[in-house]
Amino acid sequence: MWHDNKAFMFADKLIAWQRIYGRHGLPWQTRDPYRVWLSEIMLQQTQVSTVLDYYPRFIAVFPDVASLAMADEDQVLSLWQGLGYYSRARNLHKAARQVMTEFGGQFPQTRQQLQSLCGVGRSTAAAIAAFCFHARETILDGNVKRVLCRVYAQDGEPGSAVFEAVLWQLAQSLVPERSSDMPAYIQGLMDLGAMVCKRTKPLCDQCPMQSICLARQQQRIDVLPRKKKPPLVTVLPLFWLVLRNRQGAVWLQKRAAKGIWGGLWCVPCFESMAELQDEATLWQLTEADLKQMPKISHRLTHRQLQITPLVALPVNEGISAHRNNGQWVLAQDLADYGLPKPLMRYLAAS
Repeated sequence: MWHDNKAFMFADKLIAWQRIYGRHGLPWQTRDPYRVWLSEIMLQQTQVSTVLDYYPRFIAVFPDVASLAMADEDQVLSLWQGLGYYSRARNLHKAARQVMTEFGGQFPQTRQQLQSLCGVGRSTAAAIAAFCFHARETILDGNVKRVLCRVYAQDGEPGSAVFEAVLWQLAQSLVPERSSDMPAYIQGLMDLGAMVCKRTKPLCDQCPMQSICLARQQQRIDVLPRKKKPPLVTVLPLFWLVLRNRQGAVWLQKRAAKGIWGGLWCVPCFESMAELQDEATLWQLTEADLKQMPKISHRLTHRQLQITPLVALPVNEGISAHRNNGQWVLAQDLADYGLPKPLMRYLAAS
């Protein structure tokens, strides 16, 4: 039902538009699969403007997949600090080691093989294969779904597996015939959704698809795609025990890989005051030794964190010799540790 003249026109229109109006000169616009892969992982859930700040610093430290694979996780997480969604950084590190051990240090070239890498889904794998190896594969991120839903008046329930399959089928049917057109085509899909066919206030008069856009003809631009139900946000109280020694170093512990701030370094963190007081007792601290500071509010995707820091008097450093789950870190060394964003801000201000 999509294979009419309008479907065949889509790729040509998009490629022509991208070559004139699309984004060019981005540092990851290359055929180097390592750099494309890194940018694709960073760009998940993150704006281009933010990635433009982090990407060059990451490349400066880890210029290739071998250097990333040899790094320790803390070094990777410290460079990722502030980008959020830290499971991306841990998966990035694991995938680099996969490339070295399973593929002899060379990135695989097919979408299916790329999907075997840790943290790489179908859309990310397709982007790498198309940009670097000119594979005739398509992507389907949020921006592309919006473009397809509008241009082809596709109406379905967001998040539905059935509707997702319909969109994948449509997206693959629109891929250009010439492999050499793939980088411009995939970049065009990204650019059109980000720059023109925006979620709100789309620039329809500047869109290369305006003459074939069914949602525009049907006056359904504001309806398609259907909006997702807003996520249910839960409030999670957290309590920080901020311990310092007489040199001013702060006590940090590495968090478990799963859960909030997985794999990052943090002050002792608890979900109840009772748990914090139990920990304080092990440090020979009484309630009178703790000063409660103003609450810190920090929003994660589905959670609103309400953090209460409790600052202790300088503690007896000798006690830490019996605590094998952390270490003292001086202010000048904090940059070497991956810290949660709210803690990084708190320590910088205190």
